[in-house]
Amino acid sequence: MAVPKRKKSKMRVRQRKGQIKAIVAQVSACPKCGEPRQAHRVCPACGSYRGRQILAVEAE
Repeated sequence: MAVPKRKKSKMRVRQRKGQIKAIVAQVSACPKCGEPRQAHRVCPACGSYRGRQILAVEAE
């Protein structure tokens, strides 16, 4: 069975763990209605994506 030859230093462990981070979702304005929406997703306010109507959203 493989065994580490030397102990990993705190710096090496922390450098490795420092690379693991949460990804922040990209938010952009919808070109049709101007509401904020996630990139590459259907707009929840108007239901459009890439110039096409995808979802039927009721008017409030």
